[in-house]
Amino acid sequence: MATPQVKTVRKTAPAARSNPIRKTAGKPKAAPAVLKLVTTKAANKEKTATSAPKPASMTGPVPPIVTLKHLAEWAGYNHGLPKKQAIEMFTGFVADIGRVLKKGSKIRIPNLGVLQVRIRPARPARGR
Repeated sequence: MATPQVKTVRKTAPAARSNPIRKTAGKPKAAPAVLKLVTTKAANKEKTATSAPKPASMTGPVPPIVTLKHLAEWAGYNHGLPKKQAIEMFTGFVADIGRVLKKGSKIRIPNLGVLQVRIRPARPARGR
């Protein structure tokens, strides 16, 4: 009579997670090109931002009432625009907003809110 052959199977522990540092140790990195681009952008931004002196309204405490001229001055400084051009842009921007609101549309600005005109009845007068 023939004896059946039995194969023994050993279970092994699951493979340990590979260390990603070991995998990338021998490979060349592609990051220097990206890093170079980022550093050149930062250097260009520093050149444009420091070319003009900081506006007086930006150096001290924030004014209690911030006007359109303040906003334009800050934006001009941050984006390298002359003060006059920034003020003209902001004035035109506010004029466009007013024109759209007069026509009855809503303006949604993220992180600020929704601007709209509502027609409401007058408040009742107080008698004295």
